[in-house]
Amino acid sequence: MYTHHILLIVHLIAATIWVGGHLVLAIGFLPKALKHNDFSYIGNFEKTYEPIGMPSLVVLVITGIIMAYDYSASFSTWFSFSTPIERVVSLKLMCLLTSVCFAISAQTRVLPQLRKGNMKKLPEMAVHIICVTTIGVLMVVLGSFVRIGGI
Repeated sequence: MYTHHILLIVHLIAATIWVGGHLVLAIGFLPKALKHNDFSYIGNFEKTYEPIGMPSLVVLVITGIIMAYDYSASFSTWFSFSTPIERVVSLKLMCLLTSVCFAISAQTRVLPQLRKGNMKKLPEMAVHIICVTTIGVLMVVLGSFVRIGGI
């Protein structure tokens, strides 16, 4: 019981870092970058945030999987949508996979162009940032449903 609670606290701290960082990026830095057509606002934030953001994501995935198993939502039941908790787990995994797709797209297609000075890609980066931020908030909301038994 206490182990699960400690995992939950660690998970929530990591979620605060991950989602909070994306909210700061989307609300605080992205509008300035778009207004001034200047990627450096995002690039400078990325350099500062990435060393704590990426480890927090790893912690989120690990603690999330362990807690899913605590709720009997093991790998074999993922994406079966068979129980209220498993539905939450599956939806959060779908959100995670979607975020990974956005990250791959940003890292391979958008960011290399922005780093070369191609500001035409800035609106596309904005879409990536807004989508990943929205998905992060959605994952927080989905996680809150575990408290009431799932969805």
